[in-house]
Amino acid sequence: MSDTAIKVENLGKRYRLHHEKRESYTALRDVIARQAKRLLRPSAGNSQATSSDEDFWALKDVSFEVKQGEVVGIIGRNGAGKSTLLKVLSRITEPTTGRITLEGRVASLLEVGTGFHPELTGRENIYLNGAILGMTKVEISAKFDEIVAFAEVERFLDTPVKRYSSGMYVRLAFAVAAHLEPEILVVDEVLAVGDAAFQRKCLGKMGEVCGSGRTVLFVSHNMQSVQQLCQRAVWLEKGCIKGVGQSDEIVNQYIAAEKRTESLVELNAEIAKIPSDPAFILKEVDVLQDGVSAIELVSGRPVEVRFNYEVLEDVCGLHVFFQLCDMDGSLIFESLHNGDAAEQMPLVTRGTYTSVAVIPADFLAGRSYELHLGASIASVRYVIPKHLNVALHVHSTGLVNRAYSGYSSPGRLAPLIPWHTEKL
Repeated sequence: MSDTAIKVENLGKRYRLHHEKRESYTALRDVIARQAKRLLRPSAGNSQATSSDEDFWALKDVSFEVKQGEVVGIIGRNGAGKSTLLKVLSRITEPTTGRITLEGRVASLLEVGTGFHPELTGRENIYLNGAILGMTKVEISAKFDEIVAFAEVERFLDTPVKRYSSGMYVRLAFAVAAHLEPEILVVDEVLAVGDAAFQRKCLGKMGEVCGSGRTVLFVSHNMQSVQQLCQRAVWLEKGCIKGVGQSDEIVNQYIAAEKRTESLVELNAEIAKIPSDPAFILKEVDVLQDGVSAIELVSGRPVEVRFNYEVLEDVCGLHVFFQLCDMDGSLIFESLHNGDAAEQMPLVTRGTYTSVAVIPADFLAGRSYELHLGASIASVRYVIPKHLNVALHVHSTGLVNRAYSGYSSPGRLAPLIPWHTEKL
């Protein structure tokens, strides 16, 4: 038996879009006059609408492989072709070009209640879905109690599912797909449905499924879930593959492409365009490692954030500062020049300054970040009218704070905390 569970070769899916162009609004008298002319001279009438057709490729030349027991995330913007890919893989729709090879039974959870018959009860739909997957009644019965307990629909098990609330519907649908143990599980955004408690429950179950040796294709806009659950990721953009690789790497590339990605040269070109403040002029910002400007950094050496600026008048409470953020915008920490001053509003006299903050070695985990840069007079105003942003990427180096070679810290920070161990 091949170790490849899914093989996609040059897959394409084309849809025919029909465009109809109608005339703009006309007055009632014009419509009556036009119809009268058509009655008198039918051949002379003009069409009220014109139409045209256009080919739209939802997927084009998509090729990748998934090994047995591998968990692969599918990421991309809305309209990138993710759901179309899963529908083709689930044999819901046929491809226009290319070929798909699947080894094993496939279960799909593409939307709430996929495959459920509204007139059948919850009990009957559990057995129906199992039969569709090719499972025997004995196999389904062995998992039946687990499914019902997870879905929390015991009281309504013999009620037609058309009377279920949307929450009950999705709980049962997910429970069936996750518990009936097909060789290949295809999941599309199921963790985006339901209340917070149910989402946590689903995430925990997905973790169990992913660790059970089953092959899983998982579509989600939650990048944290993709990184947590998936070993590899496929990035789709406009129906084509943009990247395939380790989930952390591909997710970081995807997020960086969605966010601002100025180089330091472009950042300082933007700084030069900022209107000057009566008290402050920012001249330049730099990020350095080993004395060299860089936005691609390594975790094992210190990072300097340097501000060059001019203070035009004596001012109390002036701070230049930076915020280190995750790529989703969540703040990790903020650091201010003069943040450790004894006075609450330290006096900064006029003159030209260079302020340097040093992020210690082995403090940042290997991942992508966004550095927000700013300056303000405390409780008065921002002297830079908006945050300046630059994307940074930190590569893990050495074996510092790691369980084994190749281990990547799951946190945003990876400080080397001093430990003392005594053998008793």
